[in-house]
Amino acid sequence: MNYTDKEFLRIAKEIVKNGISNRDDKGLRAKWSDGSVASTKAIFSTVTRYDLSKGLPITTLRRQYWKGAIQELIWIWVKNSNNIKDLPLKIWDSWADENGSIGKAYGYQLAKKFDFPEGRMTQVERLIYLLKNKPGDRRMVVTIWSNEDMKDMGLVPCAHTITFSVIGGKLNAILDQRSGDFLAASGPGGYNEIQYATLVYMLAHISGLEVGEFVHLTVNHHIYDRHIDYVKELISIGEKFDTESDQPKLIIKNKVENFFDFKIEDFELVGYEPKSKSNKIEIAI
Repeated sequence: MNYTDKEFLRIAKEIVKNGISNRDDKGLRAKWSDGSVASTKAIFSTVTRYDLSKGLPITTLRRQYWKGAIQELIWIWVKNSNNIKDLPLKIWDSWADENGSIGKAYGYQLAKKFDFPEGRMTQVERLIYLLKNKPGDRRMVVTIWSNEDMKDMGLVPCAHTITFSVIGGKLNAILDQRSGDFLAASGPGGYNEIQYATLVYMLAHISGLEVGEFVHLTVNHHIYDRHIDYVKELISIGEKFDTESDQPKLIIKNKVENFFDFKIEDFELVGYEPKSKSNKIEIAI
């Protein structure tokens, strides 16, 4: 069991034991495919912290489709796309219109240009400029949150803002997430942490920096009612393993100089041995 697995168990147990049900709350948006309301058990604010020099935060308690997580990251951050036709996955289909667009969300926000002190550019372009030319800058913030465009978004972003800081030649980052579906995406070593930890590796690679720490803050961290039993099963699996293991290592195999040239073939994960298969779960929409 690695450090990420322990974090997974810690937060899973806390939500299962102390989470508050929102079943009777007004205005619940999410529904299951049969039309019934998808309620949750939630706790307020969880924080995980990882030393990326020790490996990628990915849980081994349940197989994670790490390549899919990185492909989604590339779709948003590298391609700056808001169209599912540019994504070789089906996970966004429920939020897209008949033309494949998810509206003014995710990649759309990263494609926007702004008049920064350094010139007119996108948030990602400015971040890369600062990392390469002014790594001591303390204003390296990228956000895909937009109150103005919210009405035109197929899905309002859950993980919305990431702040970077270079200290001692190491690139650190903290991810702010307003809401987290523990089992589907936001739990320790799940989709969101795989993606944004990988982003730190990518940016460090093209900037000549070492990777430092990755911190993940989730405000409303919840488990959906139809996921509770599976989470309990994963807790039981985790409690059977007490031997220590290392974090799997994420390798960027090729020398990539331009951030926007990254592709899935550039990545390799070494030492990843999940303890159970990933049962297919229903996603609340």
